[in-house]
Amino acid sequence: MSEPGKTQTLVGVGVGPGDPELITVKAVRVLQDADLVLVPVLDLAERGRAEATVLASVSHDRIRRVVFALNERTDRGRREAAWDAAAAAAAAAFAAGAAVVAFATIGDPNVYSTFTYLAATVRELVDGLTVTTVPGITAMQDLAARSGTVLCEGTETLTLLPLTAGLDAFRAALAGHDTVVGYKSGRHLPEVLTAVREAGRLDEAVHGACLGLPDEDIRPAAEVTGPAPYLSVLVVPGKRTTRGGKL
Repeated sequence: MSEPGKTQTLVGVGVGPGDPELITVKAVRVLQDADLVLVPVLDLAERGRAEATVLASVSHDRIRRVVFALNERTDRGRREAAWDAAAAAAAAAFAAGAAVVAFATIGDPNVYSTFTYLAATVRELVDGLTVTTVPGITAMQDLAARSGTVLCEGTETLTLLPLTAGLDAFRAALAGHDTVVGYKSGRHLPEVLTAVREAGRLDEAVHGACLGLPDEDIRPAAEVTGPAPYLSVLVVPGKRTTRGGKL
């Protein structure tokens, strides 16, 4: 542990979408050197995706699980209680002398990440706290690579939105933009695919879930029926008719 009084830094570390080979060299170094690594889980008794990725590269035992209501959409009190408890764990580590506390997050810490809420809360508890992030490979990049899908080229737009935001925003994106990526399709997938079909864009769309894990599911969206896991990704590529047509 570092001595009290030294610079105290909270680092959000992106560990990629789940494949342990897609964590960056910098992320591994930060996680290996941190005085404490927090990993979000739904239940303290279960190993989460972020923790599994960390353990594939980090050898120390300074890893602590913190409960996050990762799939909670309606109970604000439960969500905020989880943020407060995780922030208290980080603050306690700093009070005990930690110089660096890292929070491992799936994907990128600046893209729909729970790190945002943790950092905001820890700032209120620790005076003079420095907050930094280490970028991670996102699920849309991983799905594009695994499915051979080009996300954007030339002057094409790339739109990313959570499908928990509702179908109206998704339909507007399909109508007004080139490549559209939807995160967290999960239980919304049947009606989302109906919207893609109605927009005439289903043939090239790709669905992905559990990327890089043993139960990985990647296939044409047209072949998918029923709901999917919460952390699913849908990529609807822009329409391309000629090589370099949108330069």
